[in-house]
Amino acid sequence: MSVEYKSDVEAVDAMKSAFQNLRQEISKVIVGQDDVIQAVIISLFSNGHSLLVGVPGLAKTLLVSTIADVLDLDFKRIQFTPDLMPSDITGSEILDENRQFKFNKGPLFTNILLADEINRTPPKTQAALLEAMQERAVTVSGARHTLPKPFFVLATQNPIEQEGTYPLPEAQLDRFMFNIPLDYPSWAEEVDVVKNTTSNKQFTLKNILSGDQILHFQSLVRKIPIADNVLEYAVSLASKTRPGTDLATAEVNNYISWGAGPRASQYLVLGAKCHAALHGKYSPDKEDVQAIANYVLRHRIVRNYKAEAEGISEDQIIKSLF
Repeated sequence: MSVEYKSDVEAVDAMKSAFQNLRQEISKVIVGQDDVIQAVIISLFSNGHSLLVGVPGLAKTLLVSTIADVLDLDFKRIQFTPDLMPSDITGSEILDENRQFKFNKGPLFTNILLADEINRTPPKTQAALLEAMQERAVTVSGARHTLPKPFFVLATQNPIEQEGTYPLPEAQLDRFMFNIPLDYPSWAEEVDVVKNTTSNKQFTLKNILSGDQILHFQSLVRKIPIADNVLEYAVSLASKTRPGTDLATAEVNNYISWGAGPRASQYLVLGAKCHAALHGKYSPDKEDVQAIANYVLRHRIVRNYKAEAEGISEDQIIKSLF
């Protein structure tokens, strides 16, 4: 299905209405979590990956599979376990009946990949995802295999303090555009959840977007103009997180071991462009940068022991930068 719009303005309007339709459809199954749903859709339209962090039982997996249902895309789920091997994800070479080696594709060859409990697998297997997330391809036995487009990793992670978890390496965390925390539902939301899930209510979800439309929106986000002062604001926000540098604030020098790299600046700009478009604006302003800054910076700054001892969170430090 080809996507035709008369102008980029019309395309941005179409993106905004697609977002509202997605939200409406997802809310049939997912109660509340509006900010989480918005953040996941922004990262999808910006061609980035998302990491959902929260304790078990907060419907992280259900959220991802619901989003996959409303998008007309191929979806696969990998349950990460301590004994999972890299070839279990990427696929492997097998001998066929003609004694020729043939590549047998793994579950990574899909449009939306749910990497469930990604921090329960050892670093060797986590590293198998690195190339796929950055290059959108995997190399097996020296041969490069391109992944289908769009390709989007939604990973769920249990809090690090839990039993049997391996912390994700910084290099891998940096591949995620957003780190999205999930919290317990409010009392009223929990009442709705229990009502819906303990009755025999069935929901049928409509497909809202095709792969072609998503690819179109991804290239549209990059076309959205951004004023120099807003772009410079995004870059300086990322620069402020680096201790010992010219722009670092007193809080940063006091509480952070090391800060966000240039990828953070890129994602702040892309995320702000997309956030603006989804809210009916044709160019982002500083408020759009601030709206997504926590998601982008939270996992890219490393607190020192002093911050941990004094109970200063990443979010408090980021807020002080505004």
